[in-house]
Amino acid sequence: MKIIRHILSTGLVILSVLLVSSCQKLTEINENPNEASTTHPQALLTKVEWETFRTWHGTTPLYILKMIVQTDGENANQLYNWQRGSFEQYQQLRNVTKMMEEAEKINETSYLALGKFFRAYYFYNLTLFFGDIPYSEALQGELSGIYQPQYDSQEDVFKGILSELEEAVSILHDNPNLFQGDIIYGGNPEKWIRLIHSFRLKVLMTLSNKEQNPAFNVSEQFAQIYTNEPLMGSPEDDGQLHFVDQQDVRYPEFNSSGYGSGMYMDSTFIKRLQDHQDPRLFVIATQTRLGKEAGAALDDFSAYEGGDPIAPYAQVNDKAVAGRLSKVHDRYTDDPTCEPLVLMGYAEQQFLLAEAAVRGWIDGDAKELYTEGVKASFAFYSTYAKNLSSFVSEDKVAAYLAQTNVDLDAAVSKDAKLERIMMQKYLRSFHQGGYSSYFDHLRTGYPTLRKAANVRVAYRWMYPQAEYNQNAQHVGTAIQRQFNGNDNIHSKTWWLD
Repeated sequence: MKIIRHILSTGLVILSVLLVSSCQKLTEINENPNEASTTHPQALLTKVEWETFRTWHGTTPLYILKMIVQTDGENANQLYNWQRGSFEQYQQLRNVTKMMEEAEKINETSYLALGKFFRAYYFYNLTLFFGDIPYSEALQGELSGIYQPQYDSQEDVFKGILSELEEAVSILHDNPNLFQGDIIYGGNPEKWIRLIHSFRLKVLMTLSNKEQNPAFNVSEQFAQIYTNEPLMGSPEDDGQLHFVDQQDVRYPEFNSSGYGSGMYMDSTFIKRLQDHQDPRLFVIATQTRLGKEAGAALDDFSAYEGGDPIAPYAQVNDKAVAGRLSKVHDRYTDDPTCEPLVLMGYAEQQFLLAEAAVRGWIDGDAKELYTEGVKASFAFYSTYAKNLSSFVSEDKVAAYLAQTNVDLDAAVSKDAKLERIMMQKYLRSFHQGGYSSYFDHLRTGYPTLRKAANVRVAYRWMYPQAEYNQNAQHVGTAIQRQFNGNDNIHSKTWWLD
């Protein structure tokens, strides 16, 4: 582990140079197909990993998941009133494509395998965001001159994602040698195989509403992976990006202006942590000013309070001025290394397995799998919330799991058990996992998220305006096929039907 940490640290330092020195060259390569390139795929891998593992970090998911509120203006994400999304991830996919091209030139198949994984990861997120997207013809501009790609159906995109993930692990099995440029696992193919199989479980569980679709055989595929393939065995296997205290490679929220005077904790999130007597509250949020002035202990649940996400922001601001709102814990902005960003981790894997056991897809012990997920969630903060580990120690998690409203066996129905699993995934997702808990909410109904009576559920983002300008025919066909010509945020896409 020490060796891997050293590689991570060294790789990130090198990356700070690569991000500056190679960016212009990569742009020239992508824009000029006649210019020869000698870029080694290991340099591109470092850049791809750096971008991919930070893709969904930021405050937008926190507003959507009712974890933070805005008090100095109306926030569209907080109110489920967003409109157009972005195809920015296609720009990041260009570097994945270039890495795979360079790997083919020198027959370095490990980079091809990771390229397939990163493609699957990006396309998975893009299709959940929008529905039908360019897939089979995407990123073909340089090689095939396709600058206006057609849109594939969401069903076909998911088929391609699962196929590419299978191909990725097959390639890594055939070439088990260490490779360079990997700032996540130090070039260890076995670790990547475990992560990719775990991510396959995530994709398959996303399709739980399609369990009866014979084209996917969702539950059978899930059980086959669980029974026969290597999975993450502990939090040591987490796929996570570490940060170091050097320029350009620090934690993204370090010294962030985004955590200004207008951002506070959402009462939804605070109350759920309080209702569960969940000590993770003390490593995520600060006490209210009134609680602190009263001398309340840091582990006094009553000293924490959030703002109502559906109340007028001026009203919530009055509560903040009165000293009755908690802010995001200052470790997120004061600690340059804070905590790693987890793309796929052991805790999420165990929650996926617990859900599968409850659904009857696998023979595993749902409570044991769920318990392991909760313990791993606490262990993450015990490791990385510096000087706060006493709040989330092993004895604290044992007491937490013994509570009636946490114990999985205390939930008598299938739906009640699923609700508890989704809740634990949600409580683990502060600044981790991007929009995953929102997609869980759309898929299962859990956890419930506070909305005003006149607010409709948002199931997707509208296509970018640039697509209307540059690829009008194909985006128009996709909108007509899915939504009868009405590109809106309130229409379900195939995966939710």
